[in-house]
Amino acid sequence: MTTYVITVPGTFLRGVPDRVRSDIGRRLRPQDPRNTDLGESEELSVLTLEDDGMFAARVEVEAADRSQAEAEAVRLVSRALRDSGLAEEEAPLGPAVVTGIDSEF
Repeated sequence: MTTYVITVPGTFLRGVPDRVRSDIGRRLRPQDPRNTDLGESEELSVLTLEDDGMFAARVEVEAADRSQAEAEAVRLVSRALRDSGLAEEEAPLGPAVVTGIDSEF
């Protein structure tokens, strides 16, 4: 298994209160990329938000390959949004991308 740092972009289509953003971050905290060498050196945040509602969630996942890692990251972020009270259509996600790979060879 390889540890991947995956970035999942998205957009909040309506205003999101600070407490909801905090809840999303708390739900993603177990997958915080700061636990990896890349996340620590680049000071990656688990959730960043722009003024226009665009956001990026960065999560650490273990997977056999890139495709599985990206799919798992989308699943984790989707669940965090849903569990924080946001419907899928209120915060659509873009395609996940590999931000970094931390493997032991």
